[in-house]
Amino acid sequence: MIGLFALIAMLYIAQGILIPILFAIIFSTLLQPVVSFFVRLKINRIVSIVITLCLAILAFVGLFSILFSQAIRFSDSSPDLIERFTEIFNQAASWASGYFDISQHSMDAWINKTKEGFLTSDSTEIGHTLASVGSKAVVLILVPVYIFMILFYQPILLDFLRTVFGTRHRDKVSQIIAKIKSLIQSYLVGLLLQIAIVATMFSVGLLILGIEYAIILGIMGAFLNLIPYIGVLIAASLPMTIAIVSKTSPWFAVLVFALYFFIHLIDNNYIVPKLVASKVKINALVTIIGVVSFGALWGIPGMILCIPLTGIVKLIFDHIEPLKPWGLLLGDTMPPIIKIKSMLRRKILDPNEPELNRA
Repeated sequence: MIGLFALIAMLYIAQGILIPILFAIIFSTLLQPVVSFFVRLKINRIVSIVITLCLAILAFVGLFSILFSQAIRFSDSSPDLIERFTEIFNQAASWASGYFDISQHSMDAWINKTKEGFLTSDSTEIGHTLASVGSKAVVLILVPVYIFMILFYQPILLDFLRTVFGTRHRDKVSQIIAKIKSLIQSYLVGLLLQIAIVATMFSVGLLILGIEYAIILGIMGAFLNLIPYIGVLIAASLPMTIAIVSKTSPWFAVLVFALYFFIHLIDNNYIVPKLVASKVKINALVTIIGVVSFGALWGIPGMILCIPLTGIVKLIFDHIEPLKPWGLLLGDTMPPIIKIKSMLRRKILDPNEPELNRA
């Protein structure tokens, strides 16, 4: 217990160092086949790594430019949305004051006090926000550097892992490393396909409903949908608010919620099992506990890293004999419960049966 507490404390203290390195390891594993492709074309290894990094950065910048252009449109019309939202809020406050027999003066005083508190807290948080943005910018600079170094020194790192466990376990370590690489690559490719499909479905659905800023809302919803169980609720809240503000009927907000709920069901029952869950076989209980725990430990990056890290830990457990029960606990393979119950019943009736004692 003391060792576990010390490990958790070290993970929390060193999160600024560990999180960029873990992201770099995962992304370098994803990009490694691209580097190998360029090397097979007789291109220098360093040049191949640089080309691969440039292509990845261009893809990231392209996605960011789409989001940024949509965000500019959203900011240009935000005063109209705020004015409309304020009007609806005032109407709701007037209705509440009449229904609950609260004086309009008390209601106005509470609204003004809430606004003042919000503005005060907002101004005090500006410095913290700028500091946070600055630290995230440093991380964004460090991750490509880490990716380059990991891809360049990959032979040394792999040889170290094979050597540190001795020649006796060399073959098993090589097998585990190969499976971890395959797991990360398959998981990330499936995750990217899931994001693309869900973002397209969200955007098309919002466009059909006539909701403004459908593209940026669809992309944001696809990324938020990656947070298990609560992400879809967060993703649906913003387009529902815009529907309430911009549409004359509140039924549009209900239709937006129904749209997100329907797509979430399709995602969980068809897309995720085929593209993502089949690569990382972790049961739902471990997923929920892991997401909450990593979220408390590392925040949103921890939630994102939770599933691949848990999948890697399970894979390692499955290949080490004393740790196989823990791998079974993390997995989603159900034992034959009927057969176990039958054996236990027979054991009670005949406790001296040799076959049952061996079982």
